[in-house]
Amino acid sequence: MARREPAPGLVTPRRVLAGTRGRRHSAERRRRTLTAYAFMAPSLIILGVFIVYPMVESLRISFRDYSVLGADTFVGLDNYRQLIHDGAFTNALGNTLVYAAITTPVSVGLALLLAMLLNNNIPFRGVFRAAIFLPVVVSLAIAAIAWAFLVDPDIGVIPYWLDKLGIDSGNGLRSPGWAMTWVIVVGIWKNVGFYMVMYLAGLQSIPKEFYEAAATDGATLWQRFRNITWPLLSNTTMFVFVIAAIAALQAFDQIFVMTHGGPFFQTETLVMLVYRKGFQEFQMGYASAIAWALVVIVFVLSLVQIRFFNKREVTY
Repeated sequence: MARREPAPGLVTPRRVLAGTRGRRHSAERRRRTLTAYAFMAPSLIILGVFIVYPMVESLRISFRDYSVLGADTFVGLDNYRQLIHDGAFTNALGNTLVYAAITTPVSVGLALLLAMLLNNNIPFRGVFRAAIFLPVVVSLAIAAIAWAFLVDPDIGVIPYWLDKLGIDSGNGLRSPGWAMTWVIVVGIWKNVGFYMVMYLAGLQSIPKEFYEAAATDGATLWQRFRNITWPLLSNTTMFVFVIAAIAALQAFDQIFVMTHGGPFFQTETLVMLVYRKGFQEFQMGYASAIAWALVVIVFVLSLVQIRFFNKREVTY
């Protein structure tokens, strides 16, 4: 006998039960959503107060002649037009790009080399890993002070060794020709351990069967690197490269402690210029414009990263 369906408007026990279950499911989902937001609220409040609000306020101030001493006048794009003709901004931009252009590829390349070396079963591998990663957890201010003594031409150990090798290190951090070099060396020394750990994670995700098959076929070490390691580390390499470049573009504390931007502004970066204009000369509007110019540069690098990761990933 065919089963008779109840009339559309007729209330049945099955429909009452289904409605009750639906309301319970909806209430449970709302409860879980509210619980999730409750756990997220402290972090969202901190992000809003200390990151989002300062960024919005900085963008607003960048269109004004604003000073903590009392001036507050809307000037439109005048602060941004001033960037084009400001020699201090051009100098700081050049120093920042030079620092990033050297520090980033050297740090990434050295991190990859160290990761490949320490990914093998060599004696004291854990000790070497810890020693290379140690600068990452050391306070950058303390490390910068230590390095300032190490490269001091009067009492430093490094100039003494360089003199023994016949290399003139000048006046160390007081020398316009050497100051940026030492700053770059410290930047590489500080960050290479962090990037090495990222590469180690990428290397350990590559199946060993690939290398075993390549070795069976007689592939050389270079061929295994070019055809296996490098392609499968492409995503890791791009991520590390972009992170390293962004960190280099935001360099401040290390350079501030070591050189204060000198000598003769030879090591002054964009972030240091923001600090000088905003907190020493009290030109908050102009300092905000410089900061947003840096934001644009970092944003472009982020777009490169997003475009790369949207490509088809290597699978195996």
